[in-house]
Amino acid sequence: MITGLGAVSSIGTSVTEFLAGLRSGRSAVRPISAFDTTGFEHANGCEIADFDPGRWIERLDPEELGRAARFAVAAARMAADHAGLTSQVLADSRVLVAVGTTDGETRDLDRLVARDLAEPGAADPRIARRASASRLSASVAREFALADAEAVTIPTACAAGNYAIGYGLDAIRAGDADLAFCGGADAVCLKTFAGFYRLGTIAPDVCRPFDLDRKGILTGEGSGILVLESLESALARGARIHAEVLGYGLNCDAYHQVAPLEESVADCMRLAVEDAGVKPEEVDLISAHGTGTKANDSTEASAIHAVFGDRPPRTVSMKSMLGHTMGAASALAAIGCTLALEHGFIPPTINHTTTDPDCGLDCVPNESVAADLRIVQNNGLAFGGNNAVVILGRYDGGAA
Repeated sequence: MITGLGAVSSIGTSVTEFLAGLRSGRSAVRPISAFDTTGFEHANGCEIADFDPGRWIERLDPEELGRAARFAVAAARMAADHAGLTSQVLADSRVLVAVGTTDGETRDLDRLVARDLAEPGAADPRIARRASASRLSASVAREFALADAEAVTIPTACAAGNYAIGYGLDAIRAGDADLAFCGGADAVCLKTFAGFYRLGTIAPDVCRPFDLDRKGILTGEGSGILVLESLESALARGARIHAEVLGYGLNCDAYHQVAPLEESVADCMRLAVEDAGVKPEEVDLISAHGTGTKANDSTEASAIHAVFGDRPPRTVSMKSMLGHTMGAASALAAIGCTLALEHGFIPPTINHTTTDPDCGLDCVPNESVAADLRIVQNNGLAFGGNNAVVILGRYDGGAA
């Protein structure tokens, strides 16, 4: 059961702001300011403006954390508060912390490399200490002073948030953890922007998933953390249940470094619905990976048709609003799916003019719509063929 949500994103920091952003189709696209973009013909992104870690982080010194870890800890604190978890409950519980990421603290690594090139051996020790990707999950455990915790950082790139949710579901199912903080975090950095730019996949203005005129991604940043626990635990605590994680599917085809493989993506969806115990025709909405690149969107759409037939569920891409938040992408999308189930609406795919006929999807263009949703599928696809699909369901009450 999902009993807590924490969202740090360019369209809203807090569950309330994030929900409002999704409903209104908000976009925070602007020129990137995190690093010098001189020499790049275009450099828009979806950065988080005016983020104050001190508003959320209570125990740790934010200056000892990299930007991605600040996002993760802040989102975890929001999720704990949203779930009504007290310090005593956390201290008495076996807790899993699973945070997915693409870049870890590469933003700090960029700074260390630049400093070393300018002045060899002059690395800032404080920045060096916080540069390890493992600190994303470890910092969450330290923030809550957890006495019995496993903290893992999952580096499966842009599907890592869903991987973390699946890991948390397994831990709860098996009884290995009482509570699981699951999600992803990443910060905008030069390395990833430049890498995507060299691939020719950075959009010149905005991200247009499934649109005939789509030209690529925009890099974004943030964190999404969900609290998972068993139905018995949630009912015993009197917790509000926002949705249920019904199941998930993972696979890795290793077909190509960057190109998705339709058969593998389709197989991952089939694994997910099977694990969830539902049929494809019962899925009401798909939150697509939907990067806005020619290759991803057409391949993902073809895979959706292979699983769901000629009339697939409405399929949206939240990246049109959030940009591509890398390891946080599927985690923030999972929070969006949870809010959609709970509040009865479908977030839009914004910046949309003409749907690519090769995609053939109803992507709910530009404006959110009311909808009675019961089962939602959340896709996460990553370089190297790392695919992760999570199925969420509406919770309508009932005893354990």
